[in-house]
Amino acid sequence: MAEGPNPYLEGQLLLAMPAMGDPRFERAVVFVCSHSEEGAMGLIVNRPFQGLTFRELLEQLDIEVGEPVVDIPIQVGGPVETGRGFVLHSTDFIQETSLVVTETIALTATVDILKAIAEGKGPRHRLLALGYAGWAPGQLEAEIQANGWLTAPADEELIFNTPLEDIWPRAMQMLGVDVSMLSSAMGHA
Repeated sequence: MAEGPNPYLEGQLLLAMPAMGDPRFERAVVFVCSHSEEGAMGLIVNRPFQGLTFRELLEQLDIEVGEPVVDIPIQVGGPVETGRGFVLHSTDFIQETSLVVTETIALTATVDILKAIAEGKGPRHRLLALGYAGWAPGQLEAEIQANGWLTAPADEELIFNTPLEDIWPRAMQMLGVDVSMLSSAMGHA
């Protein structure tokens, strides 16, 4: 029997709609790392984390810091387990514990990848996030049905090489959405 298209959004982007109403996700772009009947997990890719540098994080974790240390920005990955770190990265660097999400994007949540990055041996593209966005079974689907999110194909260039403040408008533009026409208030014609 032929299977239908995959109903799950793993490897896709979620773009927050203005009417969402949750300030934690205002203009957020989330890369969906896993999605199944058990729920979903993703990382916000356009929210800077304030008050901690990569060097300071390495020092807190007692990771030997050489010179020079590549200063990669730290992101707010979401409101769940904000003390836990995740690295979304290109698949040119894969460890046994890495979750390969798409052909070009993987997720790793071990200290070893931070050590590799500090030594200049890590992945070509990477995004370090603290915390994640999580949804219970059926919750993400309900939020999409309620017009809280738009979905879009993931784009490596958008995720890793676009200034954070430009990610949401560019992702909307890729879908053909004119953000100047979006309103945060729902109305009736």
